[in-house]
Amino acid sequence: MTPDPLRVLVVCTGNVCRSPAVERLLATGLGAAYRGKRQRGALAPAIEVSSAGTAAMVGAPMTPETAHIVAALGHDAEAFQARQLTSSMVQRADLVLALTRDHRSAVVELHPAAVRRTFTLRELARLVALVEPSELPGAGATTADRLRALIPLAAVRRGLLPALPADDDVPDPYGRGEAAYRKSFTLLVPAVDAVVAAVRR
Repeated sequence: MTPDPLRVLVVCTGNVCRSPAVERLLATGLGAAYRGKRQRGALAPAIEVSSAGTAAMVGAPMTPETAHIVAALGHDAEAFQARQLTSSMVQRADLVLALTRDHRSAVVELHPAAVRRTFTLRELARLVALVEPSELPGAGATTADRLRALIPLAAVRRGLLPALPADDDVPDPYGRGEAAYRKSFTLLVPAVDAVVAAVRR
């Protein structure tokens, strides 16, 4: 029997700017499938990445600004539709990445048992720096194996690096112009890269 994939859920507000960008960047970095499309040749993906919004613009595509930047970075910006966050999505996810502390709180409110596997994206990026590579599965382990092992290791390190909301939150660029989108991407891209680097070999 094929094992279930490790499911990563990314959460923002409208699910048209920040979370779809992280969904596509993270899927590429992890070699994962994402909602609506699997990586070529992957019949049973080891990791699936999806996204949703706490107040989603249900059915909408990524904003043109987001799609442009995602595509310019070399990722697929097509075939995306926003969806509303539900408790069942959170329950099924092995890892939830929120774009702000408020989003993280909303996730845990929906499904309190998810608290130890729910992080802001930037929080997780900080915490993975505290995890030694030797603590993760070594030779023969897959990216999914290492990511699955990383989640509890990051959770027990919470509180070791004091942080302010500004250290965790990626501001919402929706309707605020090109400079706001650039600012959001300068925060979320390095965070995605840090998480990917921690589990890829």
